[in-house]
Amino acid sequence: MAQVPYRITVHNIEACNCTTGCNCQFGGAPDKGGCEFLIGGEVKEGTFGDVSLKGVRYVLACMYPKAIHEGNGKVALFIDEKATQSQADAIATILSGQAGGMPWEALAGTIAALEGPVRKPIEMTVSGTKSSLRIAGVLELRQTPIVDPVSGKEMEVQIVYPKGGFIWDTGNIATSSVLEANYGPVKFRHGGGFASYSTATWTNQH
Repeated sequence: MAQVPYRITVHNIEACNCTTGCNCQFGGAPDKGGCEFLIGGEVKEGTFGDVSLKGVRYVLACMYPKAIHEGNGKVALFIDEKATQSQADAIATILSGQAGGMPWEALAGTIAALEGPVRKPIEMTVSGTKSSLRIAGVLELRQTPIVDPVSGKEMEVQIVYPKGGFIWDTGNIATSSVLEANYGPVKFRHGGGFASYSTATWTNQH
């Protein structure tokens, strides 16, 4: 069965339990043993076959006992209830890796238990390193800029992959004031660690 072609560009909002630098970006393994994170977004533009995905929101809540590539991940996938059924099916197919394309095709092999897709109202503010997302009673992420400890001014920090990164090429690095999830087997609460805002393009077309 031929895969449906897709290409989407998203506002990517994420945070994890690593310290602000996120050791996974450099050493390949989290600095606190396990990896617990939220990654969500809103589609800026793009299609899955002939289905427009512009404006669709989603969040993944993830817990891994060790590094992501070592597997055994518990993941809950949420899709905004405002999305049509065809849009929800398309986003779920992409994010579960069934449609192929990186990074989701690779990540699919690391998941031991997948909850969802769950339809919920997703509140989201896209504002660079002040972005946030929330599902009432389920999860929340609030990003806040890194502050220079000497001057007290907000800092602009980027991690750049000149030859292309795994999820994004250029991440605008922030920290989290709130990072928590409570759904099924995915439960954690952190804050003050790594966060980033980026725009990312994902496709199964070469």
